[in-house]
Amino acid sequence: MATRPISPQDHERIADAIRAAETKTDGEIYCVVAHASDGYFAPAALMATLGMLIVSLAVAYGLEAWWLTIRLPHFVIAQLLALACVLVLLWAVPGLRIHMVPRRLRYQAAHANAIKQFLARNVHRTTARTGVLVFVSIAERYAEVVADSGIDAKVGQHVWDGVVRDLTAHAGDDRLADGFVKAIEQVGAVLAEHFPVTSGDTNELDDHLVEI
Repeated sequence: MATRPISPQDHERIADAIRAAETKTDGEIYCVVAHASDGYFAPAALMATLGMLIVSLAVAYGLEAWWLTIRLPHFVIAQLLALACVLVLLWAVPGLRIHMVPRRLRYQAAHANAIKQFLARNVHRTTARTGVLVFVSIAERYAEVVADSGIDAKVGQHVWDGVVRDLTAHAGDDRLADGFVKAIEQVGAVLAEHFPVTSGDTNELDDHLVEI
């Protein structure tokens, strides 16, 4: 997914896209990009421990098959030293951790972060419950559109799935800012169709991309 930093110019482009989209709808669009949704030390350490146990069993059976022996205390000490080295490496090089965590757990962490941001940024507190969060977590290669209850009643999940596909495709080409602009335009078109702007509309959420 995206590796280049989002420039101030890109931030301004995204803010302009939000403002333009919201001129046609009573809905509110909020954008968040997370560099990572979890530190993953604990799950990575668990996977490393399980891996070490499996390797240790294989080594033990191999030694027995070759009629070799090693004293149990020495074998246990070797296991503990190897595990300690792996844990120190995971602590010193955080970028390794996510590669040791199953994709399902990575996606669960990213989804939980999306819901957390939806609530923390008050996207759920718009007057007509028409807030939409466009969320990307770079490390997990994950994107999601979270819509409030007022929108879910009228817009099917397949619509947001299409937005996410386009957004992740742009991010995969290292064009995350372009992906956000496109996603905002698509979300804005959906909101304008179901929640067109009215004379009493007010801007209830900040019009910018938040990086965390």
